[in-house]
Amino acid sequence: MESQPNNPLHGIKLEQIINDLVAHYGWEYMGYTVNIKCFTSNPSVKSSLKFLRRTPWARTKVEAMYLQMLQNRKNKE
Repeated sequence: MESQPNNPLHGIKLEQIINDLVAHYGWEYMGYTVNIKCFTSNPSVKSSLKFLRRTPWARTKVEAMYLQMLQNRKNKE
């Protein structure tokens, strides 16, 4: 596997991203921020993974939300 020192998401699985976002923000906020049914209607990690793996634009938005969360945490330290 290639080393990607400039990619902050390298080595982080999509499932971990979703779990961290849910723990930090909750499904309601996530659905408000990225308006997709897998976050707003009977949300689950499984349905989110299935949808995000097939929908690049939504995955990009979720990854951006995750990076913003990490940046906010870093700034608080």
